[in-house]
Amino acid sequence: MIAADPHHLRRVQLIRKGALFFALVLVIGLAALTQSLGGETSLHEGLEAVGLAMIAICVVGRAWCSLYIGGRKKAEIVDQGPYSVSRNPLYVFSFIGAFGMGAQTGSVVIALLFLLISVGVFYLTVRQEEGWLSATFGETYRAYCARTPRFWPDFSKWRDVDTLEVRPVFFLTTLRDGLAFFLAVPLFEALEQAQHVGWVHVVFSLP
Repeated sequence: MIAADPHHLRRVQLIRKGALFFALVLVIGLAALTQSLGGETSLHEGLEAVGLAMIAICVVGRAWCSLYIGGRKKAEIVDQGPYSVSRNPLYVFSFIGAFGMGAQTGSVVIALLFLLISVGVFYLTVRQEEGWLSATFGETYRAYCARTPRFWPDFSKWRDVDTLEVRPVFFLTTLRDGLAFFLAVPLFEALEQAQHVGWVHVVFSLP
């Protein structure tokens, strides 16, 4: 069991961000050398539109989760609102956003790669966080784990409160981080344009 080190979660989050950034850079490099099968078809454009909607859901969902968890993760077990149906709803919304980012390439394969990378990195992060939380909160946290799924929401367990104490700095930080998902739109549009003018050469196509 991991010792209840108050700096442990911060280290885990920094490692998670670094690993996620490195892996996504590799996939972006792959995307630069590929194009969606058949070129810019209606399917390509439709996938981009669906992906954009998923990014919007991700940003709104993450901001909503931050209203409940912002600044409280190290101090208490939050089990209301989205945290009553999933122990990691903020990460679940990030999965949705990751697929949406990859979908901006118009390729289902690239979108799934984005999703699989985010699931893998966040799963390892969650396992580390769970060790810290178990060591810190003991039976209270283990009881929460027993009744609440790690990721996939169980809406039959929904519980909420009438009022929340909102900490604006955490809400705004989460909102800012979420808006970064939208950077995928101009990034992949720029890559497509670079391919069209011959600055980047397409090696193969992906569905």
